[in-house]
Amino acid sequence: MKIKEAIFVASSVAYEKCPNNEKPAFALIGRSNVGKSSLINMLLDRKNLAKTSNKPGKTQLINYFLVNNQWYLVDLPGYGWAQVSKEKRKQWKKMITDYLLYRENLLCVFVLVDARLTPQKIDIEFINWLGKNQVPFVIILTKVDKQPQQKTQANFATFKKALLNYWEELPKFFETSSRDKTGREEFLNYIESIIHQNKS
Repeated sequence: MKIKEAIFVASSVAYEKCPNNEKPAFALIGRSNVGKSSLINMLLDRKNLAKTSNKPGKTQLINYFLVNNQWYLVDLPGYGWAQVSKEKRKQWKKMITDYLLYRENLLCVFVLVDARLTPQKIDIEFINWLGKNQVPFVIILTKVDKQPQQKTQANFATFKKALLNYWEELPKFFETSSRDKTGREEFLNYIESIIHQNKS
């Protein structure tokens, strides 16, 4: 898939206020500071389309990007250790949960996991929640350029072993790097394949 156009179109605090359901949507989510905004910019080949920050909790709304006037890439608030109030985390949780469960045009969720880390309980719990609620998803390993490939593979082997405690069949996954664009072509081609499958 070639990215000809990518524009920011809307932010919302509730799934009911998101853009219409006529075009397919793909959502990205992960722990705070996992590299979500950088990955969006890399995928869409735009330098500052999604605002990046070293401070966790930068994304606080459901942000919609329209790609090639054909589909939406949706940036959801991160989960985890963002330094916000308990009430704000509660609001985020409801916003994210409602979107994932009730947004009719959502075709797939991309769960971002930092390739440098051993399995994190919060990631496993969120992945299991998606499975329990039958929300289609793919696991995206981020920041693979920041360590030797051997270390990435070792961490992911441990991650897969942890998942096999709950899953009979492992989800699909991609390795990505926002800096050197690792995985970009595979990622976009996967989105394109899902769009075609949904049309047939």
